[in-house]
Amino acid sequence: MPSSARALIDDARRRLSGVRRDRLGVRHEARRLLGFGRASRILPVGDAWHVGVLLIADEEVFATGEVLRARAEAIRGYTAESQRARSERAAAAFRGGFAEGEPVHIDWTPIDVDAVDAGGASGPLSGVDGVVTVAFAAGARMPLADYLDDRIALLR
Repeated sequence: MPSSARALIDDARRRLSGVRRDRLGVRHEARRLLGFGRASRILPVGDAWHVGVLLIADEEVFATGEVLRARAEAIRGYTAESQRARSERAAAAFRGGFAEGEPVHIDWTPIDVDAVDAGGASGPLSGVDGVVTVAFAAGARMPLADYLDDRIALLR
C-alpha cells in the first residue's frame, strides 16, 4: 500500500479516472478602457477532481479555496453584504466563460507534496511519524490514505 503523499495522490488519480472534474478559476481585474472601469472576471485555468479539502489535478495538488456556481448577473436584494459579494463573484465567473450553474473553484493554493513527503506540512497535508495525514475540519485530522478511500468512494 502506498505511504508517501506522492504515491497516495498518484493512486487517487488512477482511481478517479472517469469521474467528473471541476474547473479552476483565477480572478482577473479588468483594465480601465477610455477612463471607464470594466467588470472583473474569473477566468478558467484548468480542472481538477474535487476530493474534499483537496483539488487533485493531473500534475499538481491544491488546497480548496472558495467554491461557487457561475451565475448570470441579475438585480437581487440582499440582507448581507457578504451575499452581495458572493453573487458578484458568481457573475464574474459567468462573464469569464463558465457556464450557468457550473461549479468554479477560486482562491485555491498549491500544496508542496515533496515537503510533505520530507516530513513537513503544506496546506492541509502533513507528514507525522511517517504517516501522511490530512486536516479536513477544524481540529480533525486523519491518515490521507483513509481520507482518499472515503472521498473517492463517495465520488464514484
